[in-house]
Amino acid sequence: MLDAVDAVLVRELQRDGRATFQALADRVGLSRTAVRARVQHLLETEVVRVVGIVHSAVVGAGVSGHVLVAVDGAAREVATAIARRAAVCFTALTAGPHDLVTRVRARDDDALAGEVDEIRRTPGVRVAEVVRCVRIMRDAHSVVRALTDVTLDDIDWRLLRELQRDGRAPYTRLAGIIGLSQAATRARVVRLMRSGVIQVTGQADAAALGATEVGGFGLVVSGPMRRVAEAVTRQEGVRFVATGFGRYDIVGEVEAASRPELVAILDAVRAVPGATVRESWQHLEVVKESYAAELPERPPAARDGVGGAHRDGAGSDR
Repeated sequence: MLDAVDAVLVRELQRDGRATFQALADRVGLSRTAVRARVQHLLETEVVRVVGIVHSAVVGAGVSGHVLVAVDGAAREVATAIARRAAVCFTALTAGPHDLVTRVRARDDDALAGEVDEIRRTPGVRVAEVVRCVRIMRDAHSVVRALTDVTLDDIDWRLLRELQRDGRAPYTRLAGIIGLSQAATRARVVRLMRSGVIQVTGQADAAALGATEVGGFGLVVSGPMRRVAEAVTRQEGVRFVATGFGRYDIVGEVEAASRPELVAILDAVRAVPGATVRESWQHLEVVKESYAAELPERPPAARDGVGGAHRDGAGSDR
């Protein structure tokens, strides 16, 4: 369990993974040197990993589905097999109406259907039911904002690859990799972040932050779905919300420091006007949680001539 200062630092890195040591020091009231030492310790012990998450539309994975799986036999073996698929970004063993849940990202609906078919063919899978996510309202681990028009070149692509590996890579090192000045490199990174192409954030060990309980819920809605989803998103402890169609109108995840707190969060969701919790479940074990995209060697425009501008329907010095 982290002390109060480290907990604030982790939360700040989740908000802005490239926040300067001075900005972090101002936030917690310590010296820049002390904050640098604390942040480096958090990174070295992997309490938090600062990574760049590339917008799914940039890498041609703009469609996602939440898959509810029932199995015959050992659920962990099935979950491990499903988690090996590159399109699967999240898999967890659960207690409740499903044996496990998983999230899949794909190029389009046909590709998503193909991925779900592959999950159904996994030995031990009895039923796999998909909720097609139409709009991601909140996701603590991926970019949900709309993209502005932006054209990516080979240099941008190299920056994206490096920031995926290390979101806090110094501008001096990035400049050496791409062969530009530090000022030009910083300008490119800022443009990529402000346009929504990449979000640099801290991925934290939830248990270290005291979030030892994680669960999910599926809602059916009466009234305007968007308004209900926005209200659910505002609830404390909710880390993922998506609208869609299938078994649920809205699917979501919550995290809490204790089971009573988890119950209280779900009760707050139930209290949202127009929302009915059809089912809820508890995550027993997260088997996979990875949002790094498999980037091609070159951006789409340079690779196949389809055009480098993308549209989805602040960086700082070190």
